[in-house]
Amino acid sequence: VQLVESGGRVDRAGDPLRLSCAGSGRTYVTDTMGWFRATPGNEREFVALVSWNGRHRNYADSVTGRFTISRDDAKNTVYLQMNRLKPEDTAIYYCAADRQLAPSAHSSDYDYWGQGTQVTVSS
Repeated sequence: VQLVESGGRVDRAGDPLRLSCAGSGRTYVTDTMGWFRATPGNEREFVALVSWNGRHRNYADSVTGRFTISRDDAKNTVYLQMNRLKPEDTAIYYCAADRQLAPSAHSSDYDYWGQGTQVTVSS
C-alpha cells in the first residue's frame, strides 16, 4: 500500500501549482482522500478532503477559494490545485486515505499516508 505525492517545488506568490497523489497496492475508490500540510515544529494541519463519491469537499478556511481538491479513481489519483499561492502556504504537503465512508478532517482518522512533497512559496 503506497501513496506517492508529486508536484511540489518552489514557486512565487500568486503562481498556481498542482499536486498529485498516486495510490497503489489497494483500491481507494471507497476512501475519503485528504491533503494535509506541516511546517517545522508544527503538527499536520488539514487542508482539503474529497469524499469517496466526490460529492463532498471540505477545505480549511485558509485555502478556501484558492485550492481545489479532485480525484480520478480510474487513475487511483487525487489532485490538489493550488491557486494564488501565498508564502504562508509553504509546507510539506501530505496525501492521506481514510477507509471510513464518513469524511473527516482529523488526521488521526486517516489510515494511509504518503511521504510528502515540499512546496515553497517565495514572496
